Amino acid sequence: MHAFDILGDPVRRRILELLADGELPAGTIAAAIGGEFGISQPAVSQHLKVLRDNGFATVTVDGTRRLYAVDPGPLREIDGWLDRYRKFWINRLDALETEIHRGRRKNPVD
Repeated sequence: MHAFDILGDPVRRRILELLADGELPAGTIAAAIGGEFGISQPAVSQHLKVLRDNGFATVTVDGTRRLYAVDPGPLREIDGWLDRYRKFWINRLDALETEIHRGRRKNPVD
């Protein structure tokens, strides 16, 4: 499966967002995702499996718990691929920063 196919799913993106703050037990992930997306624990487990099988997440067994964490390797690969396209937005962001520092974009006072 291609990296963008994996990240194209909003549930998997949200799981990675949760894991970006640190390792989490599968139950915690399932509760959060189930509440946000209205999907079952088995459905969340399938998303975790896709992330794990494609290298985006790691799992550590701690007794009866499974602890998931982000594996940054595939994200670095995506960042490398995006590097070629950064020129399309970096200059605009630099120009915006310049304008902000100049104070030209201030909102009018009511």
